[in-house]
Amino acid sequence: MNARIKDYVLVAKPGMVAANLVTAAGGFFLGARGSIDMTLLISTVIGISLVVASACAFNNCIDRDIDRRMRRTRNRALARGLISPVAVVACASLMGIAGSTLLLTAAGELCLAVVLAGFAVYVFVYSLYLKRNSVHAVVIGSLAGAAPPLAGYCAAGGRFDTGALILLAIFVSWQIPHSWAIALHRSDDYASAAIPVLPLRRGIACARRHIIGSIVFFMASAFTLTLCGYTGYRCLAVVALFSLSWLCLALSGGYVHHDRLWAKRLFVFSVVTILVLSIMISIDSTTPPASPILLSLNP
Repeated sequence: MNARIKDYVLVAKPGMVAANLVTAAGGFFLGARGSIDMTLLISTVIGISLVVASACAFNNCIDRDIDRRMRRTRNRALARGLISPVAVVACASLMGIAGSTLLLTAAGELCLAVVLAGFAVYVFVYSLYLKRNSVHAVVIGSLAGAAPPLAGYCAAGGRFDTGALILLAIFVSWQIPHSWAIALHRSDDYASAAIPVLPLRRGIACARRHIIGSIVFFMASAFTLTLCGYTGYRCLAVVALFSLSWLCLALSGGYVHHDRLWAKRLFVFSVVTILVLSIMISIDSTTPPASPILLSLNP
């Protein structure tokens, strides 16, 4: 691949896009309840992926001054001035418009509204302000991370119901320990860029308590999917195994001497856990008893 083209591709954070594609598909399968429209599925994941790529490109453009001060990101094309911010904004805008148009025509207004809400939180609330000014940036930013699976769920059924609320709780509570594990592992980078993440401002012990609490809430939310009839007991068993292992790893943090190594393992296991959950809700979704529909765009 031409080096310049590769630079533009990397600005859209393809790894993050791929991860969100998986969670969006998981949300779709859960919302479809066994009745899969493949055309709608493909259109939904492509549309969501385009909007996520757009948000990531905008984030890279906004963060280029921060990236120059962080060892992990200082070689990014925007940070080094290898590509034009104006060109990146143009490409990001085109991807966002294309993805939004596809979602509106194929998946409906509710799905699009969820995706655009996530986009707004990530780009305008998190990237432009909270990341630079608040230890609570991750908590608010987690709403953006929950948008793709929630949008997939809404696309499949055209409704926002109890299942959607549970899915929102799962992905919000997962995002918090996932992000703080990164902050712990890369604490020197965040300190160099003067980013006020919780582990730096409140200490490792405080961050560990919040991580453990968030994982417990994640487990409770994930188990609720089965208890409310949205997934089967195979999903419950597998998710319980991985989430309990994740919790045990988090609890072990008070007894290890290498906090960064522990944080790296915690981060890696968080990724594995959410991918496993996304797969399990895809293959073991069930039709729940009638539940309150909070918002529906079906006739």
